[in-house]
Amino acid sequence: MIRDAKQHQIQIRGLILDMDGVLWRDSLSIGNLSLIFQNIRNKGYPFIMVTNNAGRSTQQYVGKLGGFGVEVDESQVVSSAVATARYLEDRFPDGGEMFIIGEQSLVDLLMQHGFRQGSSEPLAVVVGLDRGINYEKLTKATLLLRRGTPFIGTNPDKSFPIPEGLAPGAGAILAALEAASGLEPTIIGKPNPQIFSLTLKRLGTKPEETLVIGDRLETDILGAQKVGCRTALVLSGVSTVEEAESWDPAPDFIREDLGELVDSLPTLENQ
Repeated sequence: MIRDAKQHQIQIRGLILDMDGVLWRDSLSIGNLSLIFQNIRNKGYPFIMVTNNAGRSTQQYVGKLGGFGVEVDESQVVSSAVATARYLEDRFPDGGEMFIIGEQSLVDLLMQHGFRQGSSEPLAVVVGLDRGINYEKLTKATLLLRRGTPFIGTNPDKSFPIPEGLAPGAGAILAALEAASGLEPTIIGKPNPQIFSLTLKRLGTKPEETLVIGDRLETDILGAQKVGCRTALVLSGVSTVEEAESWDPAPDFIREDLGELVDSLPTLENQ
């Protein structure tokens, strides 16, 4: 599958890559990531990985990439958990108690930013992917939300790809709490422009010369389009080519996977 929505020349100076559905499906890589990233480096593109998955720390992502033969440092990984911590730090500069539904890595990250887990008088209910979700957690969160506690979601992804298909994501937990509380969360991750602004600052490129590569139209592509980035949809994750063809505006590129996309990019110096 090779489709370019726009035939005119697009200058690209940097890449922002999603992870789940682009680099891997759970523990299985999509293509030979070591060779793919060597190709990216050979062509001269700086890159940063951005993920809505708040279930791992940046150190864990660096380790996972290393296991696939891709060496990066922590500054090249931005997650919705990192963006959420920045948002909460700006809103509650003195820190304090949070009721956190999420993996331990999210709890640990928020602790590093001056927050602690608790349910007595929390500043906010913070919800991310939580593989240990249970009725007790949902009940506590619902009661707090109905009392007026601010409702923060790391990301809206209702599912994420695993080798067997699609598994429930943070958005599925948020949907349960929305139904129980009658409230909508403030979303920090994609498609919120905040996470893209943070990433572009680190990458050092302008939006119009940055290509965002993702597998999900309603988060990766929509968020990138909101901030004026170029977009590439790969069909190795969630969204299908049929969905992409009805998306307006269409992604700049549609490819089967990341390897095919990188092969089609010119070297940076030849643009």
